[in-house]
Amino acid sequence: MTSEGLGSTTRRSSSVPELVERARKGDPRAVARLISLVEDASPLLREVMSALIKHTGDAYVIGLTGSPGVGKSTTTSALVRAYRRRGRRVGVLAVDPSSPFSGGALLGDRVRMQEHATDPEVFIRSMASRGHLGGLAWATPQALRVLDAAGCDVILVETVGVGQSEVEIASLADTTVVLLAPGMGDSIQAAKAGILEIGDVYAVNKADRDGADATARELNQMLALGERRGPGDWRPPIVKTVASRSEGIDELVEALEKHRAWLEERGQLAARRHRRVCDEIETIAVTALRERIGDLHGGQRLDELAARVLAGELDPYAAADELVEGITG
Repeated sequence: MTSEGLGSTTRRSSSVPELVERARKGDPRAVARLISLVEDASPLLREVMSALIKHTGDAYVIGLTGSPGVGKSTTTSALVRAYRRRGRRVGVLAVDPSSPFSGGALLGDRVRMQEHATDPEVFIRSMASRGHLGGLAWATPQALRVLDAAGCDVILVETVGVGQSEVEIASLADTTVVLLAPGMGDSIQAAKAGILEIGDVYAVNKADRDGADATARELNQMLALGERRGPGDWRPPIVKTVASRSEGIDELVEALEKHRAWLEERGQLAARRHRRVCDEIETIAVTALRERIGDLHGGQRLDELAARVLAGELDPYAAADELVEGITG
């Protein structure tokens, strides 16, 4: 089921408790409406999160990242198919580039993964990055919580595909899959710039092309050169796939399940989720502070401090201290 078709009647009449109850029963319109409230930073957002929090914590979050053209959407669709065969309810957050005109997602779920659109156990939502760096939308953590509360067993987060700045997904996902493809030199270059540090599982997609074995070998060599792992530490596997034909997808799912088991055995799953919530709380707090600082641009306090710095009465750090004290005091 996609997130399209949300009627205005639903927007006007549904209270947050009603929306949450309907979402927990798998109502796609209610899920879509809650995510829209998140994306729009609605005044109801605090109430939404308060109502959802007791129903979360069960979904397994898998992030898919990699340079544009490696087949992230095709792989995501193939993974949805594989998990559905295993009886899992699946959520997909596909973060797309933003339209410079509307601020909305440029691609959207109407042009991707349509084979799953009529499956009531699959929820697909496109989210606009809205200029947020790191390949994600700022609202992604809260949107994940909505899908978690809606009973999704697995949530797949597909990032924008901006290459070297996509490492943020590692702080959000339980398991991060990095996709590469043969014949794309920029894929390995992106890996050298930091993507190798975030992958829990690597997939060389489009493995039916010439150069797939060479790409896998080069990736394996780079992983070996950069290894700082002790005995018992996780060593990311490399899986070759042809997602368009679902080849290698079962092996990819098996690698994901092994990583999840390893995380649970070592207590790392709880640790990752703890760090994720710490980051989320920090982001919310910093956003609130930035909004309060932004309000000062329309007032006199910031101008007065700037004038004193220019006059040599204050250094910028002392001025910033006074500004922070005025906001938090």
